[in-house]
Amino acid sequence: MKVTIFGGTGFVGNYLVQEALDMGHQVTLLVRPGSEKKLVSQKINLLFGDIQKEFSLAQALENADAVIYNIGIIREYPHKGISFQKLHLEAVEKVIKAMKALNKRRFILMSANGVKADGTGYQRSKYAAEAVVKASGLDWTIFRPSLIFGDPGSAPMEFCSMLRDQMILPPIPAPLFYSGLLPSKKSEIVLSPVHVKDIAKIFIAALSDERFIGKTHEIGGTEAIDWPELVNRIARASGKKGKLSLPVPAAPVKWIAAFFKNIAVFPITADQIQMLLEGNVCDSTALYQSLNMTPRPFNETELAYLKR
Repeated sequence: MKVTIFGGTGFVGNYLVQEALDMGHQVTLLVRPGSEKKLVSQKINLLFGDIQKEFSLAQALENADAVIYNIGIIREYPHKGISFQKLHLEAVEKVIKAMKALNKRRFILMSANGVKADGTGYQRSKYAAEAVVKASGLDWTIFRPSLIFGDPGSAPMEFCSMLRDQMILPPIPAPLFYSGLLPSKKSEIVLSPVHVKDIAKIFIAALSDERFIGKTHEIGGTEAIDWPELVNRIARASGKKGKLSLPVPAAPVKWIAAFFKNIAVFPITADQIQMLLEGNVCDSTALYQSLNMTPRPFNETELAYLKR
């Protein structure tokens, strides 16, 4: 199968490309000049262009049997033209329009667990993109992963690596965010980390599996892990015995983060804190069983890349 992947040079994108190649598919990528340095393989039909341009999209989709849209950002910089609205929604609309013009049918969207119409800017844009996809008339599938982890290689923005560098290794306690006036005995933050290789396997398997057409699937890992345990597992995998954590009220940190939202060196945004507090869990047992898959656990073996 000839597969066009939008967003094939980042953390998850590299794994999608490699899995597609391993399964014998031909892969086409539309990339910005310079992004080709991040590619995992030379066996790729590489096109340089802009996803906002009709000509670039027509080129990228000309021979495609299926399309994966994996472009996503966790932080926006509107003054630089980098926004959730532009990359999560408007670009999806352009791809769908171009697919219809060329009579292309199969479309898979990378969304996110927890998206909703009244959520953060990230959640709203992803939710709106899902609505556009569902109304497109294409043979669509939407996947909503929880927290994705795995060896990032040369790609940035892998959650566990960022947490190691920003909270685990510095000689200060890790924050245990809470939303009320007083911390509760049980952590509000609970996540279902899923390995990036499992994500890639599911996406590529779904390309030619008609059972996935017209369906939305959440993808989580084997456990629902609270924040203190997640921090300690990452600490141990990073070579530390553990990590001291202290309760921190989320409200003042969100105010500070909102003030510094356009400054990249500030490690977290107010929206990211809000989404952490909402938790991110799901049960994907039926999905794994349908593909005869055993998901990788969130343990020190699978997190061994953090020691590097």
